[in-house]
Amino acid sequence: MKVQLVNIAHARSGDKGDTANVGLIALKPEIYPILVREVTAEAVKQHFGDMVKGDVERLELPNLGALNFLLHGSLGGGGTLSLMTDAQGKTFSTALLRMFIEITDLEAAAINA
Repeated sequence: MKVQLVNIAHARSGDKGDTANVGLIALKPEIYPILVREVTAEAVKQHFGDMVKGDVERLELPNLGALNFLLHGSLGGGGTLSLMTDAQGKTFSTALLRMFIEITDLEAAAINA
């Protein structure tokens, strides 16, 4: 079954230069392994499409039950260089939470228990 990340995680984001930073945090410890399996750098790059011109890096933070993504080339040069209306990374967390991932029925039951 498909589940939207907003239902199983929360996120925070920011920016540094031309790179947006998104932290994705599991709502429950048992959700973290699902995030590790399903929310890959490649999947995030595909989710954002042309918004991310460079690579997507993923860092795992198991002690926090979180993943951190660096979205290179996503801010049109950054806040001081870009002609974008909002060349900061604040909204990338909300955008990532709109992503859908696949989970098993057993995982869904465990999450909802």
